Amino acid sequence: MPADPASHEPAPHEVVDRLFREESGRAVATLIRVTGDFDLAEESVQEAFIVALETWPTRGVPDNPAAWITTTARNRAIDRLRRRRRLREKTEQLEREAAIEAELSAEPATSEDDVSPIADDRLRLIFTCCHPALPLEARVGLTLRTLGGLTTPEIARAFLVPEPTVAQRLVRAKRKIRAARIPYRVPPDHLLPERLDGVLRVLYLVYNEGYGATSGDSLIRRELSSEAIRLAHVLAQLMPDEPEVLGLLALMLLHDARRDARVDADGELVLLEDQDRSRWSRDRIEAGKALLARAVRMRRPGPYQVQAAIAAVHDDAATPDETDWAEIAALYGTLRELSPSPVVELNRAVAVAMTDGPEAGLGLVDGLVAAGQLDEYPYLHATRADFLRRLDRFEEAAAAYRRARELTENAAEQAFLDRRIGQVAGGPVPR
Repeated sequence: MPADPASHEPAPHEVVDRLFREESGRAVATLIRVTGDFDLAEESVQEAFIVALETWPTRGVPDNPAAWITTTARNRAIDRLRRRRRLREKTEQLEREAAIEAELSAEPATSEDDVSPIADDRLRLIFTCCHPALPLEARVGLTLRTLGGLTTPEIARAFLVPEPTVAQRLVRAKRKIRAARIPYRVPPDHLLPERLDGVLRVLYLVYNEGYGATSGDSLIRRELSSEAIRLAHVLAQLMPDEPEVLGLLALMLLHDARRDARVDADGELVLLEDQDRSRWSRDRIEAGKALLARAVRMRRPGPYQVQAAIAAVHDDAATPDETDWAEIAALYGTLRELSPSPVVELNRAVAVAMTDGPEAGLGLVDGLVAAGQLDEYPYLHATRADFLRRLDRFEEAAAAYRRARELTENAAEQAFLDRRIGQVAGGPVPR
């Protein structure tokens, strides 16, 4: 029966919208395993959701809508293969597709009373989408498309690239998977650490772009960061004994807890030290800390766990003055040993400056500048400018802020830097 408007039951279209985000990846993964065809799987699942939109408002939402979608998508795939077979004459193709049809038909019908996550299929799909043979941007797009259910226009908008560019990347990635015969499987144990690192990196990049957009009008893209967290949850469910998987999910949640406080009512950037901490999500903080504790107990430390620990120290401080900057500096020292990079050293410089004063931090940053590292990285110049401002070296600070302003493409960050330039230059603060 259709949903009663007076009840709290969600409307059919709301159920379909939610299912598309949460269940389309599972259904696509199952069909790809059987058919080996990304396009056939995606198209069949999309058709199943279209049928749901057409029929559920009058017939009512099934008792187990996820099972209904999977069964309908499988039937649509069989229909498509039968149509292809009638149109083709090649014997080898007929034999191959007949075998696929037989395997699809042999798949046990999904009961609406008993559907469970097909963990292996989704795990295979994650590792296939993130195969190192694919370019990084293709891995990100393919992961969002197949597992996240994002459309090509949504991915294009999220990363501010033309829609045809995203479409070409997806087509090339699928073609590469077919041509190179990239296996649809979880890699063997000896390849797992290397391949898992690539998967985690893709999810980390997706989250970072959502949490702090590199360009555009808004600082935060909630849909993108939420999608990264959802996919990380899936990976954590599928690989609960991998501490870095738990560490990455913990890191995302601990940062995402502060999301609503990072911008004001006008969309302006609010620094961590100025945020209203009552707006931080305690539920996400506690969930992140619990995940981190589980990971630490496994005694296999990694960069994501250390970054999550740093985020947890920030989240534990009731006020900025209570932040344990010495602990954060020490953790960045550990992170430098595990995953050395100029960005890690820049972040350590901030913690050192908060512990030992801005001059100590400036010395570390100037070392990065002298080495010619991160010259095109706006946060290097913004950090250096902040140290100079705190040392009352306003003219130098203004120059560094201007350099950071030249390098950032995000409107919210540009507005913040404009205000800083106005402050150190002694003029009016631009709004």
